[in-house]
Amino acid sequence: MRAFLKRLITPEPAPLDEADARLALAALLVRLARADNEYDMVEAAAITRILMERFALDHMSAEDLRTEAEQIEAEAPDTVRFTRAIKAAVGYDDRLGIVEAMWAVVLADGRRDADEDGLMRLVVNLLGVNDRDSALARQRVAARIP
Repeated sequence: MRAFLKRLITPEPAPLDEADARLALAALLVRLARADNEYDMVEAAAITRILMERFALDHMSAEDLRTEAEQIEAEAPDTVRFTRAIKAAVGYDDRLGIVEAMWAVVLADGRRDADEDGLMRLVVNLLGVNDRDSALARQRVAARIP
């Protein structure tokens, strides 16, 4: 775990391999879910579902990834450094997918929290995703919610 964080926060991180990119995304989703200090089972289940869908994982593998991400997130540096490192290591299309996944977490509990919205604005900016693409991602996610 420490090796992953060390690789991620080097001054010029190398592109992440697939496994590390999955872990970075999952940790960012956990950070977002914890932003309002109410990380509950609904949000945890949403993260697991997102990981299953995004990475074609079975339920147990997605749960394991989420659990590891919870540990990584707790030890990760501040959001600015953590997100900038992801931006440097992940291409734009994948970062846009991260934003969509993040909106799915924000909207999972049926309410928008000011802390989560604030973190979304910060992270979207730090990931280098423009406001229009973020809004479209949010709309796509909202359209899928019953």
